[in-house]
Amino acid sequence: MRHSQLAINSISTQDVDLEIRLHDYRRAGFEKVEFSLAQIKNKMAVGFSIEQIKKMLRQSGLTCIGGFESTISCFGESRQRIFHNQQIIQNANMVAELGGSILVVGTDGPSKKISDPLKQMSEVVAEVAHKVEDTGVTICIEFNWSPFVKSLRTAAEIARGSEMSNVGVLFDTAHYYCTPTKFDQLSIENVSLIKHVHINDMKDIPAEFCDHNRDRVLPGQGCLDLSSILNRLELHGYCGHFSIEMFSQRLWDLPTEDAAKEMYESLLPFCL
Repeated sequence: MRHSQLAINSISTQDVDLEIRLHDYRRAGFEKVEFSLAQIKNKMAVGFSIEQIKKMLRQSGLTCIGGFESTISCFGESRQRIFHNQQIIQNANMVAELGGSILVVGTDGPSKKISDPLKQMSEVVAEVAHKVEDTGVTICIEFNWSPFVKSLRTAAEIARGSEMSNVGVLFDTAHYYCTPTKFDQLSIENVSLIKHVHINDMKDIPAEFCDHNRDRVLPGQGCLDLSSILNRLELHGYCGHFSIEMFSQRLWDLPTEDAAKEMYESLLPFCL
């Protein structure tokens, strides 16, 4: 992992004004940010334009790498799927306007047993991905942000089945710990589909009793062998970003710059 690959997910710090947040991230050491798109939409709801937000990014010295907000709807009633997936398309366009190339998405699950749910998911994801292809944005399926997709293997099968070059997988080390994902699933075939990484560590609690959000700790302060995971990803060719994503009340209670600095410094021991 290199310094140039580091990013901060904006969900990780307290909810302060966007302009303050961006300047604090840069002062803490980060050069790249991944947005909770709801934060961008909230800013736009009070009269700010995308151009003004892009200007804030430039003035802070930060680059947007992508964002997240909602799930792709693969099952259920047709009108509902169209509504939800139109939001994904709009979000991809927003990410592209901000200069990013990654849109992390969750997925839904079938309400009743169907013969080949992974095939249906691949087809729906492919349809949405085709509609955003000209934005340059890659849709990244986050396993465990779903009632159905619970492992790297399953997310990779959906991405592979879509046969779209702008569909990949979001690999989150917290979800790696809490789900059936195993180290041997970090194969060259699966890693080739990983287009974005969320990095964090986990409390030393048995995985089946963990809360995949609340029990995150800063890298190096938990039980994960992050060095081995990072080495395997890079051995098999991953060269994207590593975005720290925390859900810590202690960090949310800190001034933004202090919290961001703690996160940035926790990543440095893992950098070359």
